[in-house]
Amino acid sequence: MTEVSHKQWGQVSGLGSVDLWVLQSSQVRVEVLTLGAIIRSVFCRGKDGQMEDIVLGYDDLEGYVSDKRYLGAVVGRVANRIARGCFVVEGKEYQLDINNGPNALHGGLRGFNKAIWLATAVEGGVQLSLTSPDGDQGYPGEVQVSVSYTLQGETLTAEYQARSTKTTPINLTNHSYFNPGWTGKGK
Repeated sequence: MTEVSHKQWGQVSGLGSVDLWVLQSSQVRVEVLTLGAIIRSVFCRGKDGQMEDIVLGYDDLEGYVSDKRYLGAVVGRVANRIARGCFVVEGKEYQLDINNGPNALHGGLRGFNKAIWLATAVEGGVQLSLTSPDGDQGYPGEVQVSVSYTLQGETLTAEYQARSTKTTPINLTNHSYFNPGWTGKGK
């Protein structure tokens, strides 16, 4: 059985309140932020039986606000680089906001990782949703996206959905970095 709880974690100037959601099973504890739909931590038992965090993250909200590595965040509309920030869909060329040399990276100057997502409890987890307006960062179409993080025992599942009003590229992913120093089960 997974317990789901949440509390306010801080404020981001100009964006609003950020909540911390906690998914807790008997084996695993997952912390999720409404800022960027970030997986802040994943605690599980190591070989010594102690709970250890296996995901890199920051201790405070300011770390995530100033982060340039997308730690734990959902990135998009498109994860990865789009060369020269330019693409063609249905014969029309689109120019995106540039944020990585001459390229557009992980959604642009203000990608999904810097937005505050709306969170609702679901069975065994939390669903976070966001609406990206038509023209956001240069992309066509209004896009409604969601990610559901659910925890069953030792299994954390992330399920993504997106719906657009126009043909547009979508490639969502979570950008967690796993802690290479963890010495858990099987190591």
